[in-house]
Amino acid sequence: MKTVDELYQEWCQKAVDDPDLIEELHSVQGNEAEIRDRFYRELEFGTGGLRGVIGAGTNRMNVYTVRRATQGLANYVKADFDQPSVAISHDSRIKSDVFAKAAASVLAANGVKVHIYTELMPTPMLSWAVRALHCSAGIMVTASHNPAKYNGYKAYGADGCQITLDVAEKVIGEINSLDVFQDVNYTDFDKAVADGMISYISQDVIENYYQNVLAQGINTGLCADSGLKIVYTPLNGTGNKPVREILDRIGIKDVTVVKEQELPDGNFPTCPYPNPEIREALELGLQYCDEVKPDLLLATDPDCDRVGIAVPDGDDYALFSGNEVGALLTEYICSQRTEKGTMPKNPIVVKTIVTSDIIKAIAKEYGLETIEVLTGFKFIGEQIGLLEAKGEENRYVFGFEESYGYLAGTYVRDKDAVVASMLICEMAAYYRTQGISLLQARENLYKKYGLFRHSLQSFTFEGESGMNKMNSLMQSLRDKQPQSIGGLNVVSVSDYKTSITTDTATGKQTPITLPKSNVLVFDLEQGAKVVIRPSGTEPKIKCYYTTIGANMEEALATEAKLTEDFDKLFQ
Repeated sequence: MKTVDELYQEWCQKAVDDPDLIEELHSVQGNEAEIRDRFYRELEFGTGGLRGVIGAGTNRMNVYTVRRATQGLANYVKADFDQPSVAISHDSRIKSDVFAKAAASVLAANGVKVHIYTELMPTPMLSWAVRALHCSAGIMVTASHNPAKYNGYKAYGADGCQITLDVAEKVIGEINSLDVFQDVNYTDFDKAVADGMISYISQDVIENYYQNVLAQGINTGLCADSGLKIVYTPLNGTGNKPVREILDRIGIKDVTVVKEQELPDGNFPTCPYPNPEIREALELGLQYCDEVKPDLLLATDPDCDRVGIAVPDGDDYALFSGNEVGALLTEYICSQRTEKGTMPKNPIVVKTIVTSDIIKAIAKEYGLETIEVLTGFKFIGEQIGLLEAKGEENRYVFGFEESYGYLAGTYVRDKDAVVASMLICEMAAYYRTQGISLLQARENLYKKYGLFRHSLQSFTFEGESGMNKMNSLMQSLRDKQPQSIGGLNVVSVSDYKTSITTDTATGKQTPITLPKSNVLVFDLEQGAKVVIRPSGTEPKIKCYYTTIGANMEEALATEAKLTEDFDKLFQ
């Protein structure tokens, strides 16, 4: 195995295809810490693909790490498919277009047919292209909502869903056997286009996607005359064209776009952290709201698979959480499909284990089965695939995760902020015809099912030392499980790594049937819950808190005690 210094010297000599890399490598010459951070490990290809800081080295996102990962993917599809083909899309991030072309060039050099969009397109439209063009796999170049210094690479299977654990293991095995400079085949992109190995995706494919999105509407006919006024920001990402197109088609014409965040820009100059889950990302949009006075603020993340909203609340605007929007959409879709007689037989709603349990109450009200899956939308997509295999995909009604990802319909297998934006606007228009605001609709939901309070706390651990600390903290929680958190006794502990739930009072152990994952769940008294997991895409440990109260003040007070305990533990 090569040392860090040997790797650094090799890259200085061979990483000549991108002048930015050579300049960066020369700039850190003699700086042992900077060199080590770039070369102490290989950027890990996880179950979803690659994600990391853009730059030079084995631990960075660059054309070489992208080529190597794509060579591994090419080896896999060539072994498993007779006539392999791959669809590719990219977002607005720095070098996303470069990485997309690099991936296409490797695939073409390996005899794998490539279908690539002519311009940046959202993640759900990549999932759609894989399915519509009957591809063997898909690549989406994106780092979702990470800061500008990051980029990434999501790998998709033939079903349009992010690759399964089994497929990921095959691809990772291929990648790990490759030398980044010696074992990768690639060709000139323009030559591969001329030779027919790379083709641009046609407008027909895009139009068919739009038609499938529109088909998920329930009361879209109400939108044109609703008088609904929208402020929308694509956060300098891929949502600008498709979201505006869909809103226009359902008759919502009064849309004010945040000009500073309208056009693609991977530097995100007005939004350093382009994540619609946090208020900072919506600040500029909220300033527009002060002037425009809309009924709704919509914000989609750079690859347009997540959407956040804010609604009028007196003289201010209230930001809704992903759990709240998902619960409102679940209630709206279920109530309206039940009322219109379009609810399928034996309907299903799918949620992740960190998503609000209010969904179980809503599902029970309307006779739906609730399926829980591990964190990650690919596990929701996997459930749709299992239903499809039985010819029962129409049973799927809705799926969502608390991190602002939603999907109605089975036409794609990933979260889709285009269809979610449409349904959120349609829902707002429908309630408006009933004389109800979205704020009132949320209060009605709490009155009907109880006040479920949810929050997310993230603890960041950068670099090699941070990764070691994360691993140590998770192991410590397993070895010394707390008896109480925030003054509430622990009722049970579910360890998804060992696949065992333990009742703390009796010691009884129950097997967990989901795939193994580095997740701990502490069920507490009074219906409270804490879920802890390291992020699969960022150097963070995430803590998800659930508290239930007679009112918001009570739920917040309990939440404060929970967060206080973990503040002490993770500092």
